[in-house]
Amino acid sequence: MISRRLILGLAWAIVLGALAPADGLGRTRSSRLKKQQNHWAFRPPQRPAVPVVRDAGWVRTPVDAFVLARLEKKGMAPAPPADRRTLLRRVYLDLVGLPPTPGEQRAFLQDRSPQAYARVVDDLLSRPQYGERWARHWLDVARYAESNGYERDGAKPSAWRYRDYVINAFNQDKPYDRFVTEQLAGDEIPGSTAETQIATTFLRLGTWDDEPADPLVDRYDQLDDVLGTTAAAFLGVTLRCARCHDHKFEPFSQVDYYRMLAVFEPLRRPQKDRADLDRPVGSKAELAASQAALGQPRLPRAYIWYEAGPKAPVTHVLGRGDPNKPKAAVTPGVPAVLTRQQPEAPRPTNHSTGRRLWLARWMTRPDNPLVARVLVNRLWQHHFGRGLVGTPNDFGVVGDPPSHPELLDWLACELVANGWRLKPLHRLMVLSNTYRMSAAGDARAARADPKGQPWSHWQERRLEAEAMRDAVLAVSGRLNPRMAGPSVYPTIPRAVLQGQSRPGEGWGKSDDRQAARRSVYVFVKRVLAVPELELLDAPDTTSSCEQRPVSTTAPQALTFLNGAFINEQARHFADRLRREAGTDVKAQVARAFELALCRPPRPEELRAATDFLAGQERQIDKEAQAPDKAVAARQQALEAFCLVLLNTNEFVYVN
Repeated sequence: MISRRLILGLAWAIVLGALAPADGLGRTRSSRLKKQQNHWAFRPPQRPAVPVVRDAGWVRTPVDAFVLARLEKKGMAPAPPADRRTLLRRVYLDLVGLPPTPGEQRAFLQDRSPQAYARVVDDLLSRPQYGERWARHWLDVARYAESNGYERDGAKPSAWRYRDYVINAFNQDKPYDRFVTEQLAGDEIPGSTAETQIATTFLRLGTWDDEPADPLVDRYDQLDDVLGTTAAAFLGVTLRCARCHDHKFEPFSQVDYYRMLAVFEPLRRPQKDRADLDRPVGSKAELAASQAALGQPRLPRAYIWYEAGPKAPVTHVLGRGDPNKPKAAVTPGVPAVLTRQQPEAPRPTNHSTGRRLWLARWMTRPDNPLVARVLVNRLWQHHFGRGLVGTPNDFGVVGDPPSHPELLDWLACELVANGWRLKPLHRLMVLSNTYRMSAAGDARAARADPKGQPWSHWQERRLEAEAMRDAVLAVSGRLNPRMAGPSVYPTIPRAVLQGQSRPGEGWGKSDDRQAARRSVYVFVKRVLAVPELELLDAPDTTSSCEQRPVSTTAPQALTFLNGAFINEQARHFADRLRREAGTDVKAQVARAFELALCRPPRPEELRAATDFLAGQERQIDKEAQAPDKAVAARQQALEAFCLVLLNTNEFVYVN
């Protein structure tokens, strides 16, 4: 008879691994880890061969071969190409976020050479507006905002410099491995400058409570935000779910979490009581001279963390994530499932622990399984409406599998082979026949491809909030092209300001010219948003936004028909039509369509528009008591027509 005590002893021995064969538990863990590392996203990408397809003549770039191979396998055919006007508007809105001008439309339509479209693409990628457009996509991922959130929602001083850094990085085609490294460790890299230090604002953009109930808990909440955003933005994994316990669905342990947390534990937040502070930035010599109070010109200031020196604090695993329950100490490390061997230990510098630079160098190794894949998936998402992986911030076990895994890996390898530069990949994607397809897929294709995953036709999508506002300003002729500098404050209705806990606090006033700058320069306040941006699903800035939701609500229609901004722009649009087309109604209508929809009106549209305006004319002649009233009434009729045009689906959607 085996005693109860012996049974309990055996049970505990098994739990503790004491009775396992020599190294048996280690082998079990090792075997499990190898199985987990076999998940498609945790294996280093390998460049696959470009597929051979039956309709080889359809292939313009390697992208097409991968897409067509899938379509042929499914017995489907790609949609016909979009017409040239549609394609031109599509690529302009995609690459620079603005519609082509009438002059740009004519130049393209008159250029019948086979290289006409490629020349347009190269021109757009060289324009400064490209950086403004694509920086906004990254700012979503980086949870960019210029205020702290919570009740007081105080301003983040100098945070706008990070926005300008991102715009410049895209325009310079800064290699993505450098872009990653500067944002994580721009103060630790050799030859650190003001620019690279400003880049580390990325780490500090999260919400901040200036009066926390428990400062220690708040401290680890801040670090959790830094770790979680870093993991989601660059690695596409949900590591922060392992803060309190081993991840329930992914192969990330609590130890993995705290080893990564150790990378950021040395960071210190510049603050004085409730005041959130920025810091001067510059080269080592400039900072030394500034501290010695020599001009030296005054250094720029940036919203960044700092490290106190090369000595790092001890990081502990926290019981249930509670900083008041420290357990075993851990050293910096990366999640075990993402590497076959932990990188060598970080090397401190004379002013920091060097841990963030150590992490950045591991992330940007060519054999890193995630960083290149995550980035090319984001590019595909914004060009085609949906990523090859439908969960851009989650490449883990519970995330969506890739629709075209070979294409994803081919693009990732191509990115690294091209020196991590983005513009060659943009060009590869938008020059493809896959990108040039019409949205008019046939009914059979729609049934076989309800979500558009094989990319049998172009997927129409609504413009994002900022692109919609910018397009309205461009069409009305009021867009201010000035770049860079502190953010601007468009007028917000009094009723919206009154809805704050502290009505109107923290919202400045810009003149009309400044307020008409591109939307990327609008001040991003966490508890107060410009209505026309908020209603069109501007991102939630409390965490990394992988993909914006697209809602359709009654307030959207009401605001874009009755709101002050859209009606003011309709008035400017009407003024522009009179300047550029004179008083002839048909000429005004033709010019309006060319500006707003990038095409001439169809016969039935021209007839309907001229009938409307002519009807208004007849009513004016009948009722007007004075010439000045007649002029005002004609102006109102043209403004109403412009307002309707700016509210059409064709204007709001990329077709």
